[in-house]
Amino acid sequence: MIFGYARVSTGGQSEAAQVRQLRAAGAGKVFREVASGAKTDRPQLRRLLAQLAAGDVLMITRLDRLARSTRDLLNTRGTITEKKAGFRSLADAWADTTTAHGRLMVTILAGLEEFERELIRARTGEGRARAKANGQSLGRKPKLTQHQQREAINRRDEGEALGSIARSYNVSPATISRLSA
Repeated sequence: MIFGYARVSTGGQSEAAQVRQLRAAGAGKVFREVASGAKTDRPQLRRLLAQLAAGDVLMITRLDRLARSTRDLLNTRGTITEKKAGFRSLADAWADTTTAHGRLMVTILAGLEEFERELIRARTGEGRARAKANGQSLGRKPKLTQHQQREAINRRDEGEALGSIARSYNVSPATISRLSA
């Protein structure tokens, strides 16, 4: 049996195109899921893996629909292999674990993809550090100006109720309680 797995990351996306491709390639049953690829606990993938039997094939449209990290890919592939099944990616002809060459290529390229993601993560972190060093504030704009913060701290220190102070600035009492002197 050929099982298809179609996954999109957000509810705003549609897995319909993936389902059409999988059915056209011979998938008898297609499992659909809306979940981040970074999540390792995906209910529909878990159901599909539980149904796999010897000789079955798990088919995907692209490798990133199945896993986002080498570890996740290797774990998923291990589960598939334990059941004596295989997997095949339609967009990645080399990703066909029903052959020895395919198993080798999947392992190597998954490592390269993870390396690339780590480089992107490192560059993003460096960019944030540069922005901070240049005095740019990251994140959300503060609800209170520096002057308002000093006023609120003084009022709080004089014993005025947090709720009263918060209402005067149109913020929550928790915002006032987090202010530090």
